[in-house]
Amino acid sequence: MDIQEAIIMFDALSQETRLRAFRLLVQAGTEGLAAGVLSEELGTPHNTMSFHLSHLTNAGILSSRKEGRSVIYSANFDVMRDLIGFMIKDCCSVEFASIREDKRKGCSIIELADYCCEPKNK
Repeated sequence: MDIQEAIIMFDALSQETRLRAFRLLVQAGTEGLAAGVLSEELGTPHNTMSFHLSHLTNAGILSSRKEGRSVIYSANFDVMRDLIGFMIKDCCSVEFASIREDKRKGCSIIELADYCCEPKNK
């Protein structure tokens, strides 16, 4: 992932309705949710929800599929893992955060160290 891809994704997530929709889709897992369900859950008109879901899909954060008359959206977990990995790798000192592969479980593990700032002298 490069910085321009990350900027597009952060831009897409920087709006309240889109961030709330993304969080619901993460909770829904790989099965995802229908656009109508998201619209109802968030109290957002269907056409407005469609606009926001399109924005997230264009940024690569969501995937969609047709099931009958419904469009089902799901979080693109691979892309989000790459974005989080990008942030850990390029934006954090190994002293405070690291990412490692757990081959036994087949997943990435992000480790964040406890970090407390020393009180500033007044």
